[in-house]
Amino acid sequence: MAATPYMTFTEHLEELRWRLIKSVAAVAVGFIICYVASDRIFAFMIAPLKQNLQPGQSLIGTGVAEAFFIEMKVGLVGGVFVASPVIFYQIWRFLAPGLLGEEKKLVIPFVFCATAFFLVGAYFCYRVVLPVAFGYFVEQYQSIGVSPEIRIAEYFSFFFRMILAFGITFELPVFTFFLVRLGILNYRLMWRSFRYAIVLIFIAAAILTPTPDVINQTLLAAPMLLLYLLSIGVAYVWRKDREEPTDA
Repeated sequence: MAATPYMTFTEHLEELRWRLIKSVAAVAVGFIICYVASDRIFAFMIAPLKQNLQPGQSLIGTGVAEAFFIEMKVGLVGGVFVASPVIFYQIWRFLAPGLLGEEKKLVIPFVFCATAFFLVGAYFCYRVVLPVAFGYFVEQYQSIGVSPEIRIAEYFSFFFRMILAFGITFELPVFTFFLVRLGILNYRLMWRSFRYAIVLIFIAAAILTPTPDVINQTLLAAPMLLLYLLSIGVAYVWRKDREEPTDA
């Protein structure tokens, strides 16, 4: 097997630049597609909140151009999701030089798995976490006798942070593969660190979850724990020492 050509630091930066340019171009194409359907996408985005509002309550806009900029942002977020396979492919192409020849052939499984985990994480947040979180928020308004009037810009910012956080979190098993193959992680270290991982996961869940109650934090922490266990399995299956001959 031919050795991978050595790349200088400048060449790595040039490679990174081109990967970023291609990713941005893919997002731009996705933006155009999603901007045309931004009204339907926005209706989809606000569904978790609207199901928790009382009749007569709705989102409000307080700026002259606020609706226009929201449509632009909706198109951008939609573009990121549409372009996610291309983005993950560019990530693979950037990291592939550090892998072995056989591992470089896993580009299609990687792109498929990375995209699938990202979309599943975002959908889990949309379908499970956000309705519970919005129900909690609306209930707090009702407890103090105030009718909620939520600005669309604030809602979009909150929605995007949550969806992105869950999407990235669900990538843990995928990127564990890279860290294991690069020799940075191994399944033994991950298993020994499981107790500390539990603490760190709940701390991360408390930071990422905007509500102070335990229920919403658990909604994020529970899948993170399952993903960590899955990552240990990934680290075991793709461990480097399995390729080394055992001593007689």
